[in-house]
Amino acid sequence: MNRFSPLPVFLAVLLSGLMVLSACERQKPDSPQPVIPGNRKSPIAISSVKENGTYIKVVYGQPYRKGRSIFGDWEPYGEVWRTGANEATEITITNTILMGNEPISAGTYTLFTIPYPDKWTLILNSTLGQWGAFEYNSATDYKRMDFPVIPLEDPVEAFTIEFSEVNTDLTTMSLSWDTVRVEVPIRFY
Repeated sequence: MNRFSPLPVFLAVLLSGLMVLSACERQKPDSPQPVIPGNRKSPIAISSVKENGTYIKVVYGQPYRKGRSIFGDWEPYGEVWRTGANEATEITITNTILMGNEPISAGTYTLFTIPYPDKWTLILNSTLGQWGAFEYNSATDYKRMDFPVIPLEDPVEAFTIEFSEVNTDLTTMSLSWDTVRVEVPIRFY
C-alpha cells in the first residue's frame, strides 16, 4: 500500500511557479535585461581615429531604423538618450583634445545625447558601465555641449558614429540616423 500522496508535491510546484510569476510582474518594464552575447538585435560597433599619438575610440550599440520615425517619436525630444542601443555609448580619449570649443581631458566617458529638432546636447558623463540611460545622473556630467542638427534627405538605416579623415589636426565625429546628422568638430593638440 503506497501512502504517498501527490497532492503536497503538486501544491509545492504550483506555489513555486506562482512565486516566480510574481517576481517577474514586479520587475520594472524599463529595467535592463541580461543579454546573451551574439544574440543582440543591435550589434556592437566601434569607430576610432588616431593623430599625433592621440587615439579616440567610440564603442556603441548600433540600432536600426526598421521603418520607424526615430527622433521626436521613437527617441523623444528633450530626453537623455544612450546614443545607441544596449549599453550606454562610451568614448575613450588618450590625450587632451578640443571638442567643439571645449577642452576634453584624457579619459573614458559615457556619451549621452539629448536630441532636439534643431540641436543635440552632447553629454560626457563620468559614470561608466551603464545600461541605457536608466540610471543617468547629471551630477556626474563632465561636460555638456550643443551641436546643430543637419537634416538629411535620404534616411540612414543604422545609427552610425564615424570620424572624418584628419586634416590639419582636425576631424569631425558624425552621428547619423534616420534623417538627422550631428557633426562634432574635434581638434588634436
